[in-house]
Amino acid sequence: MRQTLTKPMSNSRPWIVVLIIMNALLLAATASLLFSQLGPVAEPRMVTPRGDLGGDERATIDLFRNARESVVFISTRQRVADFWTRNVYSVPRGSGSGLVWDGAGHIVTNFHVIEGASQAQIQLADGRQFSATLVGVSPQHDLAVLKIGGAGFTAPARVPIGTSSDLQVGQNVFAIGNPFGLDWTLTKGIVSALDRSLPNENGPDIRHLIQTDAAINPGNSGGPLLDSAGRLIGINTAIYSPSGASAGIGFAVPVDTVMRVVPQLISEGRYTRPSLGLESDDNINDRLKRASGIEGVFVLRVDPGSVAERAGLVAAQRTRRGVVPGDIVTAMNGKPVSRVGDLLARLDDFRVGQSVELTLMRGGEVRTVRLELEPGS
Repeated sequence: MRQTLTKPMSNSRPWIVVLIIMNALLLAATASLLFSQLGPVAEPRMVTPRGDLGGDERATIDLFRNARESVVFISTRQRVADFWTRNVYSVPRGSGSGLVWDGAGHIVTNFHVIEGASQAQIQLADGRQFSATLVGVSPQHDLAVLKIGGAGFTAPARVPIGTSSDLQVGQNVFAIGNPFGLDWTLTKGIVSALDRSLPNENGPDIRHLIQTDAAINPGNSGGPLLDSAGRLIGINTAIYSPSGASAGIGFAVPVDTVMRVVPQLISEGRYTRPSLGLESDDNINDRLKRASGIEGVFVLRVDPGSVAERAGLVAAQRTRRGVVPGDIVTAMNGKPVSRVGDLLARLDDFRVGQSVELTLMRGGEVRTVRLELEPGS
């Protein structure tokens, strides 16, 4: 019987294990090399608690939260006619800010925000949007009143009203508006100066303006200027800027002026300037001042039947030898006036029916008269 001999198979498992271990070591070395080239692994950082906000920060946050709801975003459109087809289109004109004045839905803004516009859209802070109607304007104060809402309209909370006659240079002020369309923006500054004047294309200079370094940019116009108590002290109206952006010099119509003008715009649709019933002219006035050496407003005409005529005021007379001065107004209620604009600005501090005292000079003699202001044109 033949026996068949078979060669036993070699055991390959140890070699496979060795290869696996070598491959793993190679991969680990490669990964380590790659990570070393990528840079160190960032260590996690812990957040450091900041603690409580400062009292001034909390006050500013509360001020913004309380006032924000009363500030509105205004976008305007104007109608333009196509030169070739004569078709009329409505195109965007600009944007600005405004302030909810009362529960009836009256909105106070600048005249220049809505000047030339055919439509105005109002957006409230809660997202509601309304088409506005024009109530009245006072170009000489750069103020306008719009109206939104209707039956069932609920107005947001209004900011409290402050005063501007007691403002002091250096006190903190806050502006809220929509600069460059960036809605509901808060900026902070101080009162930089008081009783500033700006030229006005729509009439006499705008007087008694508040100057501030709070950042005011295009789109802030018509928004509120608030004091540190959150009270309205002005309506932002203009900036001085060589570049068109904020240069740290902004101006606001003082709230004392707003309080005189806005109620008239709401009730009558226009502002009636108080008048003395006399007329003058700045160019002629300057020549007469140089010729006479007298600082004041030379009366050039007394309106027939006016309070000035009843008080006996005399106008200048033109003769062959030149102009013979009549009465010269040198002060109102003890405050000096030397230009027609000064006299108009002083008058604008009063309402129709109130009385003022004029200091007059005629023929070298000084006298005073008291006049009751009447409606002007």
